This record gives sequence, structure tokens and C-alpha cells, in this order.
Amino acid sequence: MPELPEVETVRRTLEHLILNKEIVDVHFLYPPIIDGDINTFKENVIHQKITAIERLGKYLIFKLEKSAFISHLRMEGKYLICQKEDHISRHDHIIFELDDGHELRYHDVRKFGRMKIVDYYTYQKQLPLCQLGPEPFNADFQQVYQQLKKRHIPIKTVLLDQSVLAGIGNIYANEICYQMNLHPETPANRLTKKRVQELLKVASDILNSAIEQGGTTIHSFSSNGIDGLFQVQLKVHMQHTCPLGHDIKKIMVHGRGTYYCPVCQKARR
Repeated sequence: MPELPEVETVRRTLEHLILNKEIVDVHFLYPPIIDGDINTFKENVIHQKITAIERLGKYLIFKLEKSAFISHLRMEGKYLICQKEDHISRHDHIIFELDDGHELRYHDVRKFGRMKIVDYYTYQKQLPLCQLGPEPFNADFQQVYQQLKKRHIPIKTVLLDQSVLAGIGNIYANEICYQMNLHPETPANRLTKKRVQELLKVASDILNSAIEQGGTTIHSFSSNGIDGLFQVQLKVHMQHTCPLGHDIKKIMVHGRGTYYCPVCQKARR
């Protein structure tokens, strides 16, 4: 968390609020957030306007006039638009001063988030973005099917592998499995071509629906104070019963908390 819909919500919100604003200074209150030398980072961002904000999987790409940097929110990262005189929280770690007098603050309780300068033109071919698989919306069915055929591990685990499909995290992987009546521990290589086609459609539909609702608000996600509404549509994740009234069970699948319905998602022998 945040996953693709939440990051897309952040992107759209920031695009509306800070596009074409110039970064006049940047302050590093917790330098390890920056991957690389902080002085190099600063030299590449100050006195440049923010010309576009893009997204790949769970990564944000801030495109400036002559450079670009990527940002991964990890577990609890947020971007906040603040006045200069606003109190600086102990969880505000990177502060971008903008030319309109506002500040763009990166706020992260766990300090897991990271930022990195990348090449303006070839960032998609650089680490870590070059390691991402396609998003479900534009994934090649045959390519995904061939990937799954090689995997004997649970489909839930494969859905979380960003090199196979980018953007899906724990919440939406649980929801996708439920929507498909698929036990989360089903080996990925057991999915037929028809089921893989269904998987891509269900994943796209769920992610698009979540984007329309502004993401899911669980724990601390918000986009500049805007809470997502998709949590009211969750069928199994952190639920007690499924929509058909059956008790939800929580198990661990490769170390990740996994919610599923034992009745609707029976294991296939």
C-alpha cells in the first residue's frame, strides 16, 4: 500500500496542484529517502518547472524541464501541499519549495519511500523501472500466459511480482482472486489460457474501478487529504464475510496476509 490506483490518484491530484510550478529549493530532513547523492539530486531539480507527472506501476515520475526523478511511496508515503508557515511534522522528510509560495512535502511515517534522479528520455529503460512487467490494462495475453506456465508458486504470490504484472499489491490481489473464485494458493501454472484472459480482464476492471473511486483508504493512505472510497467495495480484504455471507478466512501466503472465502474460492485438487 499504496498500490496502482492509489498512486494514480496521487498523480492526478498533484498534476492538478503543482504542474508548471518551479522548484526553487529542496530540503532533506531525512536524506536516506534519496537514492544517491543529495547534492546531485538538488542540482538536478532546483530552478526547474514541473512539466509532467507520469506513473509506471507504483512509481511516480516527476518530469522537469531538463531532468526527471522517480518516487516510490512504499508502505505509507504521501505528498502534501503545505504553506511555508505550516508546522513541519517529524514525518515530513523531503520538502520542495515552489515558486508560488507553497511547499510540496514528502511525508512518510515508516521512511521506506525512495526518490531517484533518472534520465529524462530513457527512464523506462533504467533501474528499477526496466524491471517492471506490463500493467494489466495493456499486458500481452500470450506473454503473461507463458510467464505463468513457468511458475509453480501460488497465483497470489505471482500477482504481487511486479516483473510479471506491475501495480498490483496485496489488497487488489486478494480481490482479484475472489472475483475469479480462485483459491489464492492455486499454482499459477494451472491457469488455462481462458483463465489467464479472465485474470487480465478482472484485474483491469478492479483497478479501473478503484481509480474511479480514488483508491482504497486503509491505514494511512490519502492523497493530499483526499480519502479514497474503494474500501466500501472490497469483497474479502479485511472483511468478515463475503458478499454471499460466508465467513472470510485469513491465511499467510509466502508471508503476506491473504483474505479469501473458503466456500467461493475452493482449492482445486
